Amino acid sequence: MENENQKPAEPEATAATDAPVAEPAKKTGKLASLRNDPKGCLILLLGIGAPLAFVIAAGGSGLGLWGWQAGLGAVPWIVGAALLTLIIAIVGIILDRRKGRKTRWPLLGLGLAGTVGFFVYLTSYISPMLSLPAIHDITTDLADPPQFSALKLREDNWDNIPGADDGEMRGMNPRQRWATLHQEAFSDIRSVRIDQPVAEVIEKAKRLAEDRGWEIVSVEPASGHLEATDTVSLFRFKDDVVIRARAAENGAASIIDMRSVSRVGVHDLGVNSQRVRKFLSDLSGTTTAASQ
Repeated sequence: MENENQKPAEPEATAATDAPVAEPAKKTGKLASLRNDPKGCLILLLGIGAPLAFVIAAGGSGLGLWGWQAGLGAVPWIVGAALLTLIIAIVGIILDRRKGRKTRWPLLGLGLAGTVGFFVYLTSYISPMLSLPAIHDITTDLADPPQFSALKLREDNWDNIPGADDGEMRGMNPRQRWATLHQEAFSDIRSVRIDQPVAEVIEKAKRLAEDRGWEIVSVEPASGHLEATDTVSLFRFKDDVVIRARAAENGAASIIDMRSVSRVGVHDLGVNSQRVRKFLSDLSGTTTAASQ
């Protein structure tokens, strides 16, 4: 009989392995790159964030989510963020070189490219702002501009015309200052003569306006009058246009005048003058002005 006090045999111990326990693999890939390059992450975030913020500010204004004043008001802050991004990137590159460190380019390069591209885009706005007068009403006939009838000229059209403190324009009323600034900056914008009757010219003008996506508000071929509205930029600003055709040479030809006015803002950034030049060039097939 087996001894009741005999202890059961313990199971044989498994052979211990001498292999070391594997350590968790170090994190690699995109996440590691982001953690190892905080400066590049910052540049990338700001470099892409500034253009994106501009699109949101302008697009939201254009969609009516907020007023155009709020959208434009955000632009200086966005430009400041982009400028800060550029400064941080340049200073970082210089410090890396002075300390003999290798600059990490993937993230920094992408952020820097976004910032530079944004500034290149802004040049199209900054250049006319600095080179053209702060007016928003452009016409081929300063003495007798075409008048709106279906559309309404903005009530503050002659407010905030620059030059009130200018010695050469002192004593001029706002409309006289506008005409002086207009003539100096846009002397090439003048009436155009077309060898077609008035009604034919207005019909052609209507087709050109429709091709450009303008909203036709009023068209009267017989009386030589057309009014339309153009919508521009991400802000979806509205600019009103009036075209006037008057008979010349017993009706065989027409003298065409055009006027383009921004509904809001003080400075049109050259948009109205570009519109008038291009439209009349396409309408007449030439940039030759009518004899005055």
